[in-house]
Amino acid sequence: MFSEDELERYARHIVLADVGGAGQQKLKAARVLAIGAGGLGAPILHYLAAAGVGAITTIDDDTVSLSNLQRQVIHGTPDLGRPKVESARDAIARINPHVVVTPLATRFSPENAADLVAAHDVVVDGSDNFATRFLAADAAFAVGRPLVTAAIAAFDGSVTTLKPYERGPDGEWNPSWRCLFPAPPPPGLAPACADAGILGAVAGVLGTLAATEVLKLITGVGEPLIGRLLMVDLKSMRFETIDYRRDPKTVAPTLPLAP
Repeated sequence: MFSEDELERYARHIVLADVGGAGQQKLKAARVLAIGAGGLGAPILHYLAAAGVGAITTIDDDTVSLSNLQRQVIHGTPDLGRPKVESARDAIARINPHVVVTPLATRFSPENAADLVAAHDVVVDGSDNFATRFLAADAAFAVGRPLVTAAIAAFDGSVTTLKPYERGPDGEWNPSWRCLFPAPPPPGLAPACADAGILGAVAGVLGTLAATEVLKLITGVGEPLIGRLLMVDLKSMRFETIDYRRDPKTVAPTLPLAP
């Protein structure tokens, strides 16, 4: 049941035919693991909290620095030096006190990945490195949880949704992350934001798209980006979608996950 505050807070969802009261109840009951509380994590957490996702665990081992604030809008100047997950928790409490937040100021690692993923209904990866991205994809595949994963760089970004443990409407197995990217690139090939730079609003666009995919998965609304990679070039304002399929050689990762 919803309180009077919740009924008013979520009124625009409840009157939305595709969501309604039933969809809002699904959001309230959902448990989401958000990997990263930085550029992508900021809008992801903002919109999941505002939408009324009942329980959010956010994991990030970094602290807030001044150079973060140009794009990591869940943090503010008074948060400098604080763990990002604690700053994000306090921001979420201001946005929506009905959301239960579990902040984990640690790294998402092979040692904790499977247990964390298994404890949640949906995983959303807003990390900033390939090692974490591949680990999140392997863990979600092994445990059988949907994963929304996004990436950004300079003026560009991408997002896709993964459910490789299920078959699609055509009866074929859905593709995995490694069907799209078989292995991480060599170290140093993809420059970090500190080296290449990034337009701050790019993180907002891609993070919001990722949050939308999570909300669709929870409520069952629409068609998720399964087997489709949405690529965004905000410098030319182009949005393109590439279809990708299951590699016949793909096998599910086994537990425990390798480093």
